Order: sequence, then structure tokens, then C-alpha cells
Amino acid sequence: MADRDLRKNSSIVVDGVEQAPSRSMLRAVGFEDGDFKKPQIGIASTWSMVTPCNMHINKLAEDVNKGADDAGGKGIIYNVLTISDGISMGTEGMKYSLVSREVIADSVETVSGCMGHDGVITIGGCDKNMPGLLMGMARLNRPSIFIYGGTIQPGPNHTNIISVFEAVGGHAAGKVSEIELKNIEETAIPGPGSCGGMYTANTMASAIEAMGMSLPNSSAQDAISQEKVEDCLSAGEAIMHLLEHDIKPSDIMTRAAFENAIKVTIALGGSTNAVLHLLAMAHTIGVDLELDDFTRLGKDVPMLADLKPSGKYLMSELIKIGGIQPLMKAMLEAGMLDGSCMTVTGKTLAANLADVAPYPEGQDIIRPLDNPIKKDSHLRILRGNLAPEGSVAKITGKEGLSFTGNARVFESEEDCLKGILDGTVVKGDVLVIRYEGPRGAPGMREMLSPTSAIMGKGLGEDIALITDGRFSGGSHGFVVGHVTPEAVEGGPIAVVETGDRISIDAEANIITLEISDEEMQARMAEWKKPAPRYSRGVLAKFAATAASASEGAVTDKYL
Repeated sequence: MADRDLRKNSSIVVDGVEQAPSRSMLRAVGFEDGDFKKPQIGIASTWSMVTPCNMHINKLAEDVNKGADDAGGKGIIYNVLTISDGISMGTEGMKYSLVSREVIADSVETVSGCMGHDGVITIGGCDKNMPGLLMGMARLNRPSIFIYGGTIQPGPNHTNIISVFEAVGGHAAGKVSEIELKNIEETAIPGPGSCGGMYTANTMASAIEAMGMSLPNSSAQDAISQEKVEDCLSAGEAIMHLLEHDIKPSDIMTRAAFENAIKVTIALGGSTNAVLHLLAMAHTIGVDLELDDFTRLGKDVPMLADLKPSGKYLMSELIKIGGIQPLMKAMLEAGMLDGSCMTVTGKTLAANLADVAPYPEGQDIIRPLDNPIKKDSHLRILRGNLAPEGSVAKITGKEGLSFTGNARVFESEEDCLKGILDGTVVKGDVLVIRYEGPRGAPGMREMLSPTSAIMGKGLGEDIALITDGRFSGGSHGFVVGHVTPEAVEGGPIAVVETGDRISIDAEANIITLEISDEEMQARMAEWKKPAPRYSRGVLAKFAATAASASEGAVTDKYL
């Protein structure tokens, strides 16, 4: 492993008399003479005690480090931040969530770029840090592997974090007692791991595996399991193979690989956040991907997974029947996936899937292709005079395929939640939450608290909600987010008035504010852009640089 070609980045840092000071400092962190001749593998750990999603990742990082060392590399663990959507949800703190994706990407690029790491392995366990890690690896474009931290176990009675959010609405409706609410609060999160349904974390882990940037089955392993330990140990050998063959993210994250990821996301009924993050990841690696690609690809891909939030099962149950590999094998055999795509195993997707067995007989978590839950995509890209540059809805069909009602306008998520809980919101309303976009909030908060309160109060079939913000992967119901242009940029959502009629057609993919063009123009002429909510700090920087949600809300789009 002394081949300088495998050390084309680290050799600049550690070779030669002039680099003696660098070597001296590395000796203090455990390097010995022989280590300077080994490829250096940066191991980016998102360990943190701020959230159960990541509380175990320090141990996984140690397993990855051992795997890298045993394979002939020299592992170097470093930490990047993570935040918790679930804990900050519904508060001002949630505005930092999407911002953290950009900070994480910056951190991976900064640390491994600065330190001359030859390969990079990242470990993520919550939804924003996962695309952030991929974006950082894409920017560096050095041999890289992503490892998913794994999913959480369910609480008693099949509960999870969404159970708690929905119990809040149930309590407001008088359906859940204080004792019941406290019991759910105390038991729904039993230990480490990412939120248990096909929410954003499990969606992104599955999409990344389908793209080929993680080892097979990495997306479908319990956080605390021997399988996850083996996943981490195996990454060391895999990263050395990538180094030896100079296989980089740009060789794996191709247009075809992104299309595979989108199709698997659709089949799994994944989160709307996948649209935002896949657009951002594609931009970072230089792949041309647009909102309308989700519509085009979704016409021929059915939704097959009966997973929460709209379905019955949790990720831990999908793991027990084989994860997503049998699904991908079936999709490949049906001609839905491109099997020629390279993956981090150094083999093609088709080669990885060659020996995968089908799901066991009798399981009903993943439907067969000829008996789908929905015949086409649940991810709907809606356009119209209310969202001329697009919006994103998650319509499984269980909510119906259209909704028409009168607008009830709120200027923030908090005001909307109050209106739901105190009874202001009634059946037939189309709730409009605005000034929650990437630049307006800033940070494009997730509207999980309002959508969960709607469900908890039993109004899920009677109310629609639209916003220039976004939704948690745990949200369900007739909801439309990512409305662009956002309100702070003078998008039509800024001039909706309470009482206006709004119609949403998720088959024709149209969202309409039912006022005349003349009335729209008159309202727009009177609209005034509000002052920025933040004038300094990371939120102000994000507000000043973030692209539209329809472009992934990245911060380097126009550099």
C-alpha cells in the first residue's frame, strides 16, 4: 500500500523533509512511521448527543476506523455537526435545519480537503446530515463511501416519533388524555437510530443506496445490530478497492444513478424532502436534474411500499424481510432501473443484485409490481398560477386526488398550529402558511407540527395545507410544499387572502388560486417585500445565498 498513486493527496501533506512539522503533529494523534506510507481515510462522524439518531455513531466510527486500518489504510476520525429536526420542530430553531445541510457539506470539504485525505467515509444518521455528507464528498470527488447509521426500534404498540406529534393533536381534540400523551412521550423513542418510518432519513438512506454510494443493505439495518457493525467494517476494504481503481463519486453519481434513486424513492413512498436533496446533490456533482424529471420518471413507476407515515409498517419490519435489495432486484428485472451503474462495491448495480433472493412469500410490506398501492408516483410536481415555478406534494391516493376549499392564511407555522389546536381551522379549509421558504423563514422549516395536529384532530381528509416551506417525511395528508417562487420573493402565495378559493388537482398536477389575472396583478402591484428577519449570522448568510426550492435550495448555485 506504499504506492504513491493511492496517496496523491496525503503525500503532499506528509512526504519530504519539509513536511516534518506535519508528521510531528500527526505522531501526536497516533501515527507511526509506517502510517505515513498508507492512504489516509477521513472518517466523518456525525456523532452527537443532541439526538437519538446520532448518539451511537461514535462507536460505528470506531468500527469504520478499524476496517480502514485492517485493509491497509490509515483511518482518521473527525466530527461534523448535526441538529435534530424532531426536537426543534415547530420552533425558531428549526430554521437551522436545512442550513445545517450546507454547513455539513462545507465541513466535510473543509476538513478532508485541508488534511489531504485520500479517501472519505462518512456516517450519517439524520436526514439533513445525509445529503450534506454526500454533497461534501461530491465536492472533493475523492473515493468515498456513505454509511447509514441505521434505523430505530419501535416503541410499545408500534409507536414512533410521529405518534407523539399526532398525540398532541389528539389531546387537543379530547381524544388523548394527559396520561396517555405522557406515556407515548416516554416510550415512543426507545433508543438510538433514525426515525422509524419511511420518513426523510430512511428515504435518503434508501436513495443513496440505490444510487450506489453506500454498500448493499446499508439503508436497511437496525442502528444497534451486528449487521451495522459489519457494514462499517466492510467499508474499509471497499474504500481501498475504490482507491486502487480510482473510482470517485463522479463515476457513481451519474444521471442514470440519480434516476435509479428517484425511482426507488417513488416505489418506497419516500419523503418530499428527497426532491429537495436529490436536486442539491445533483447540482453539487454536476448532473443536470430538474423538478420535471420527477414527473417524467414517476409516470411509469408505481408506489409499492406500505410504510409509515401513510402506510402500516416501520423500517424495522422491512429490514426483517430483506430491506430494499429485493425491491431493487424486481425493479431491475422489470426494466425500471439501470443496472450498468457503478457502485461503491466496485461492481455494477446489476452485479450487486445478481444473487439477491426475492421477498418471502406472504409478506405485504412491499406490494408486487402488478398490484401497487398507487400505479404511479406519489411525488407530484404541481404548477399553476399559485406555483408557476413548481411545488411538491406527496399524494398516495389515500388522501384523495383533488381538493378544493377556501384559503385560511397564516404568516407563520406557529400561527397555523395555534389555529388548528384552538378550533379556528375547520373542515374544508385550505391552510396557507407563507414566508417559510428558504429565504423567507429563512431556512424552509418543516411543517410537521401542523400536519400532525391535523391528523391528531381527525381532520386529515377534510383539510389541505400549502406552504412555501416544506414537510417532514413524517407528514401525511393533502399537503403541498416547496411552493415557488416563495412569498418573500414575490411569489403568488404572498398575495393569497383568507376566503380565496384554491383548487388542487394531483392527477393533472395543477394548483390554482381562483382569482382573475387582473386581480392577481393588482394584488402583486400592492405587495411590498418584508425586511429580512435576520441581518447577521448563519441564517442571514443562508437567506442571502440560498437558491429556490425548485433548485434544491443550495447556497452556491449562482457563484
